[in-house]
Amino acid sequence: MFNKHIITVATIAAVAIGFLISLQVQTQKEVDVAEQIQQERLNQMRSVMNTLQERNKQLQEEYKKLTSELEKYKNKEINNPFLIARLDKLRIADGTIPVRGPGVRMTIQDSGPDIHVLFPLNTDDLRRIINTMRFAGAEAISINGQRVVSTTSIVMSGTSTILVNSVPISRVGGTTYELLAIGDQEILLDYLTKLEAAPLKQAGMKVEIFREIVNIPSYKGGYSFEYAKPFKETKQQ
Repeated sequence: MFNKHIITVATIAAVAIGFLISLQVQTQKEVDVAEQIQQERLNQMRSVMNTLQERNKQLQEEYKKLTSELEKYKNKEINNPFLIARLDKLRIADGTIPVRGPGVRMTIQDSGPDIHVLFPLNTDDLRRIINTMRFAGAEAISINGQRVVSTTSIVMSGTSTILVNSVPISRVGGTTYELLAIGDQEILLDYLTKLEAAPLKQAGMKVEIFREIVNIPSYKGGYSFEYAKPFKETKQQ
């Protein structure tokens, strides 16, 4: 009777050990598969980032060439002050010349000795702040030296690098963000203080906003239109 009890216990133990070994093997396989998928995603992200940076480099070279030709045309062949003024306004609108004017400088820190935040500043936060600046009437905006234009993208590369215009500007949780905006200083200050600074400070970040005469650089990329073509509408009778 005693031997039967020992055999029963031994059998149960053997089955349990076998099950645990099988579970461990299966878990290890799932971990290996997950690591492989993660590595493939990282490789894809690196490939996309390299492609974007190469494209950005090409667009910068194209921009320099076109800017040089435009300056030659402007200086030598346009004598009409109205056309020159109109051209400058268009270039300010598309961000292809640096601008200077009254505005605000907003700095945001999400890390540091006395800064403790649960969630650091992310791309959604930056896009929201830019939209607030636009809503407040900003005529020109930049983030960490990158001009914000109609084609500007603000995306995350991998798990930590933020790209603006396909250019790395920061690492999440370890960079001071500087946003510049030209426009009515009182309106910009009011909107940013009430709508953006307050919740960011509540989240533990250090936020400062200054009235300044700011210099905003030109957009260093280029515009490439493969599908959009000029279209002249005709009035229907």
